[in-house]
Amino acid sequence: MDLSAARDALVQEARELLAAQEAALLDIETYGADDDRINAIFRAAHTIKGSAGLFALDLIVSFTHVMESVLDRVRNGVLSLDGELVSTLLACGDYLGRLIEAVETGTESEDPDPERRTLLLASLEARLGRPSANAPAPTAALEQTAQWEAEAGSVGNENWHLSLRFGPDTLRHGMDPLSFIRYLGGLGKLVGVHTLTEAIPAADAMDPETCYLGFEIDLQSDASKETLEAVFEFVREDSRIRILPPRARISEYVALIEAQDDSQPRRLGELLAAGGTLTQTELAEMLAMQAGEAPGTLLGQLLVQEDVVQPPVVAAALARQKQTEERRSHEQKVIKVEAAKLDQLINLVGELVIASAGARLVADRARQSVLSEALGEVAQLVEQIRDRALNLRMIPIGEVFQRFPRVVRDVSQELGKRIELTITGAETELDKSMVEKLSDPLMHIVRNAMDHGIEPVDAREAAGKPGVGQLRLHAYHESGCIVIEVSDDGRGLDAGRIREKAIEKELISADAQLTDAEVHQLIFAPGFSTAAKVTNLSGRGVGMDVVKRNIEQLRGAIEIDTAPGVGTTMRIRLPLTLAIIDGFQVAVGDAVFVIPLDMVVECADMQSGSGGQHILNLRGEALPYVRLRELFDLPPADAGSRESLVVVEYGQHRAGLVVDRLLGEFQAVIKPLGQLFRGLKGLSGSTILGNGSVALILDVPMLVASGVSPEEADATGTLNAGVIPQK
Repeated sequence: MDLSAARDALVQEARELLAAQEAALLDIETYGADDDRINAIFRAAHTIKGSAGLFALDLIVSFTHVMESVLDRVRNGVLSLDGELVSTLLACGDYLGRLIEAVETGTESEDPDPERRTLLLASLEARLGRPSANAPAPTAALEQTAQWEAEAGSVGNENWHLSLRFGPDTLRHGMDPLSFIRYLGGLGKLVGVHTLTEAIPAADAMDPETCYLGFEIDLQSDASKETLEAVFEFVREDSRIRILPPRARISEYVALIEAQDDSQPRRLGELLAAGGTLTQTELAEMLAMQAGEAPGTLLGQLLVQEDVVQPPVVAAALARQKQTEERRSHEQKVIKVEAAKLDQLINLVGELVIASAGARLVADRARQSVLSEALGEVAQLVEQIRDRALNLRMIPIGEVFQRFPRVVRDVSQELGKRIELTITGAETELDKSMVEKLSDPLMHIVRNAMDHGIEPVDAREAAGKPGVGQLRLHAYHESGCIVIEVSDDGRGLDAGRIREKAIEKELISADAQLTDAEVHQLIFAPGFSTAAKVTNLSGRGVGMDVVKRNIEQLRGAIEIDTAPGVGTTMRIRLPLTLAIIDGFQVAVGDAVFVIPLDMVVECADMQSGSGGQHILNLRGEALPYVRLRELFDLPPADAGSRESLVVVEYGQHRAGLVVDRLLGEFQAVIKPLGQLFRGLKGLSGSTILGNGSVALILDVPMLVASGVSPEEADATGTLNAGVIPQK
């Protein structure tokens, strides 16, 4: 049997759980502990342990078992979740991440870091060996539960209650669940046995050697708890067994309800009936009265009014039921699909777009209006399919942002600085292929902001700033691009210091005349650094040049906005997708070019007689422009031919592209340029037209940057452009 797919699922699920655990721990450190966050951490450790146990991953199981024991004490209020324990649990998550990586690479039998494992286990065992002397005061919910217990005592049930969930390998190990129940009958009287069958799959998916059963049993017996526990000695390791004594305290029933497996959700009445609190007749009567109400609500009120159960038991069951329903609803709405399958779909949709354009072109040439009309409808459907297919690959950029709270916490502690991170726009969506390549560039920028940008506490206070530095990650859409900003309120970039270092490293000459913006761009030069000494974070002159190179490979650009003593903002602009775009076709001679439609602002009629200038007056504003004929060295136009101007916008800058003809909108399937042309400036890719010819996609950011600065405009030599509406 091939278990590779199941192991891949385990690795993916474990990483998601570790990310959720880390987020909960950081929230606890920032906002304080609450039941939801603590339970999230416990569930992560418990689920990883259970999944690892199915594959006999002993290193993971034994480690998470100790973590689970500590977290169980935290849940019960025995241990306090202080800063030291949070740090320990974060380190445990890092170590588990390495164990998961070992599973992915097939080296799970070897401990990747035995020394760290020993230290972490020693720290966890110390917590288990001595109850915390500084346990926090009970929460409001615990105080209320304690008050109810003091007033109402324990649950009125004289029987032992056993909650049994046999492990899936029980039958394979030669054990019969029925034999255990029969043995219990020999120790007393079986008052009630309720079999849980929800985990049993459809017949065609059932494995006859797998145990899917669970039981809720009421037992009238004089046996001790040790005797009852000994019954399950041979299956205890793989099973979940909870034993409640007669007249158990309310908190024990609450804990039992909270421990129910989400894969076997039970309604409140059924849980209480299974525990012997209600008879089946009472349950049936109350369910009849419950009709038309929210599940469990009216029944819970009746049970409380009749003093059958105590309010904490009802509240716990209702909360558990709500969590289960929400989780099941979410699971039904989300389907995991391999990235490779999505890539194949996008490629096929791209070919469909090209074929559709070709068919419509043939119909137009044949002047068959009926066929052209039908193909027009097909083209609209193809466009909708294209948009839906691209949306499948769009994921929130929050998947990248979520790792930075931990980075900021660890780096700020290492540097001895106080830094607060704010994340906004995490829901902004971007193509998955680009998200995966953004992590490293953003990591370099964030680390540099904390190391070089934000000052130490004493320096900030001396400058009249708050002691806590502010770091902000922000994402938003603008002009067909996604913009990601990394901002800090630190010291800002020192243009003089950067210039001195650049001259020292012979990156520029001493008499070079550079603007501040050009000086700031020098930080992206290979080997450049202004750090006085090399640290774990910076000083080696590597990182920022890699950032710029990686961003440019994604057809993006990075800008710097800084002010001394105020702070710095690094602004990354990226296209939304690397697959299919809405384009605007233009022609220069026989050559056809495609401009991303989102960047096209308007089209204008270009008047002849430029006088050698590359700036024109567009409604009173100076607009730099680029002639594509000159840029790509195309043959000269016929005498007297008219030219058109396409105004494009990228970020806060505009420029004009002078072309011969405007051909209209076009869906462009982006094809990468070959290795020979990859470094060619001004082009970002190619596409195939409906007639089978190749059109080049213009790199608008580069063309805008190459335009003449508006400040260089000569009012006497500018041109006037008559604006015509864009079609």
